[in-house]
Amino acid sequence: MINIPSTKDELAKRIDHTLLKPQATRKDFEKFIQEAEKYGFRAVCVPQYWVPFVRELLWNKNIKVVTVVGFPLGYTSTPVKVKEAEIAKQLGADEIDMVMNISAFKSGNYDDVANDIKSVVIEANPLPVKVIIETSYLTEEEIKKASLIAVENGAKFVKTNTGFGLRGASLSDVRIIRSVIGNKAKIKAAGGIKTAEQALRFIMNGADVIGASAGVNIIETFSEELLDELRSK
Repeated sequence: MINIPSTKDELAKRIDHTLLKPQATRKDFEKFIQEAEKYGFRAVCVPQYWVPFVRELLWNKNIKVVTVVGFPLGYTSTPVKVKEAEIAKQLGADEIDMVMNISAFKSGNYDDVANDIKSVVIEANPLPVKVIIETSYLTEEEIKKASLIAVENGAKFVKTNTGFGLRGASLSDVRIIRSVIGNKAKIKAAGGIKTAEQALRFIMNGADVIGASAGVNIIETFSEELLDELRSK
């Protein structure tokens, strides 16, 4: 049964508030953390460089710190990704979002893709790993294949997109992923989700977590009327 948020607070607990823009400054991150505290988001997702700074600001705030590995293109070597995962743990991250080796996957080198994911999962343990399959580059059958590889090699989440690909997430992406992984793992929908209506639609179609740089707007556009309208459809 799908658990649909019924309040702003419940919706916030499903959002990974994200700031991964390369030009983001210290002031941007300070404002970003203030937003996370104000709205009580599930987590913040930041580049590794900013993990210590963000970790300190969120100490004892009950907001997870997520960082990225192999981001955003995914084709760094496995040893480099493993080292990134090791450093992420040392810096104090709570979760890791890694990008699948899309180039290897599109080449049919599935064993390499599986080893890449498994190696990061082992190094990251006990931190949960979300594997970004970047659906914008994949066909429906490839989405299914990539999702299965991710889950079979220890991913706790399949994540749709980086937000830096050809497009953001689609509802069909989430439905396709859920159709093959069932309840074996969770789904993080990310990329282009900017409003409460969009976020709720993704959740209603099977997403467990929403990754978004527009977390504030998502919460501020939420209303009980909107929720009732979506439920009635």
